[in-house]
Amino acid sequence: MSDCACGGGHHAGGGGPFSEGRELVDFVAQAHGGGLRNSPIPSGSLDTRCQGCGAAFTLQTFVSACPECGGIHAVAPPRSGDAANIQFAGKGYTLP
Repeated sequence: MSDCACGGGHHAGGGGPFSEGRELVDFVAQAHGGGLRNSPIPSGSLDTRCQGCGAAFTLQTFVSACPECGGIHAVAPPRSGDAANIQFAGKGYTLP
């Protein structure tokens, strides 16, 4: 188990809030029993571009899909103050 720094909870498995790509998306989607994925970003939404198709969209929760192509993106709580920290799971990824 590792301390994820997203409120002191512990999570089994690899990854963590400073992972990248699919590993970060998996981590955030499963954090706190999956309860974190649909939680609103406390500092407000983040304007970004899909890292799959390039469409502009707003990440409002810790895990969100691009409205154009469905590409899954995520940001970890301790890094959610900057859109540069948003990670993309890759084409063809579906949430567990």
